[in-house]
Amino acid sequence: MDIRQVNATFAVADQITEEDLPLLRARGFRTLICNRPDGEVQGQPAAEALAARARELGFEWHWIPISSGNFTPDAIRAFELALAATEQPVLAFCRSGTRSVTLWALAQSSRQTAAELIAAAARAGYDLSPMAPLFDARFRG
Repeated sequence: MDIRQVNATFAVADQITEEDLPLLRARGFRTLICNRPDGEVQGQPAAEALAARARELGFEWHWIPISSGNFTPDAIRAFELALAATEQPVLAFCRSGTRSVTLWALAQSSRQTAAELIAAAARAGYDLSPMAPLFDARFRG
């Protein structure tokens, strides 16, 4: 599990497992957002199985599955609402963390400039610079 801190209250990771959940709780995470569709790869844990165990351990859980590159307005809005209505800190995860950090940036792009979003993602090790025009368009409304 590769956890990358994006800001003080939000981090992303690659695929987590049920075995990772106690460690995530011990590290202080309160909310988990799964951005993987079920069945993406063989051996991937089912979202509902992870959700059940996560809830047993006291996590808030959101499942906002994103197929690679398919960032719909509904998914962006769901992510935005999940961030606004949940206990922090939040960990979002997918196969590598890229979809999760991209979805975070899109959800934040009406409040932060492209430069701010790209810098935050870069500090976490993700290059979102190709998306700058999309972020700026949402920031300007």
